[in-house]
Amino acid sequence: MDKADYLASSGLAVALFCAFKLNQPLLLEGEPGVGKTEAAKVFARVLKTELIRLQCYEGIDLSEAVYEWNYPKQLLAIRVAEAEQHHIDDHDLFTEDFLIERPLLRALRHQGEMPSVLLVDEVDRSDDEFEAFLLELLGESTITIPELGTFRSDHPPVVILTSNRTRDLHDALKRRCIYHWITYPDVETTISILRRHIPEASTTLLSQSATAVNRIREISHLQKPPGMAETIDWVKALMLLGVDSIADSNPPVTWGSLVKYREDLEIVESVLRGTG
Repeated sequence: MDKADYLASSGLAVALFCAFKLNQPLLLEGEPGVGKTEAAKVFARVLKTELIRLQCYEGIDLSEAVYEWNYPKQLLAIRVAEAEQHHIDDHDLFTEDFLIERPLLRALRHQGEMPSVLLVDEVDRSDDEFEAFLLELLGESTITIPELGTFRSDHPPVVILTSNRTRDLHDALKRRCIYHWITYPDVETTISILRRHIPEASTTLLSQSATAVNRIREISHLQKPPGMAETIDWVKALMLLGVDSIADSNPPVTWGSLVKYREDLEIVESVLRGTG
C-alpha cells in the first residue's frame, strides 16, 4: 500500500490482508474523507486486478446493481423473427445474449488470475431490501437470476464495503464481514500524506497546515470536518498564492478549499488565526 502512495495503518493493512486471504468481505467505516474508498482503489492496484465499483444510493435496485435485460435488443429480435416468420418465445429472449451485467454480477463473473476487487461504496445509503440481497452474494458468492439460474464463482471477488454510518447496518450483514474503523490521520501522518501529494511545499507550511486541520477536526460540532482531499486542496491553494507560512498569509481567501458550510467558517477562522 505504501508503494502505491497510500499510508495504511497497521490495522487496516491487516484487515485487507485477512479479507483477501480468508475470502471474507471487509466493512470499512469512518467519517467522510478518511480514505475508505481510496483504500479499495489502492488495494486493487496492489493486486493488479480490476476494481469494480457500485455506488449505493437510496432506492438502488437489482437493475442497477446486479443485472437487467436488454429490452431494445429483445424487441429487435422479436421484430426480426416476425419479419422472417420465425417462432420466438420467452426462452429465446431471456438468454445471456440479452443480459446486461451490472457491478455485482460482473465482479462475480470476473475472469483473470486474480479476483476482482468489488467496492460497494456507501452501503449505508441503500435500503433494507438491498442489504438482504447482499447477504446471498457475501455469504455464498452466488447470484440467482430466475430465467438463467444461479451463478457461482470459483474465484469470488474481494468485497470491500464502505459506510459513513448515516444509519446502522443490520447485524446479519456485519456478521459476514471483517470490520475496521478508519480514523482521521494524526498530524505526523497528515504531513507525510501531504508531502507525497505536494512535495514542493515547505516543511513549515505542511506542519502548520496539518496542525490546523487536526485542531479543526477535534471540534465536535462541525457540520463537515475536512478530510484529506480537502486538506490537499487547501495546501495546493496556499501554494498557488505563494504562501509559505500560514502565519504570514491571509487564510480566509483559501478557506473555500477546506470547509464547505457557511456555519463552519467562523469556527475555522478562530482555529487558523491561532496557527503559526
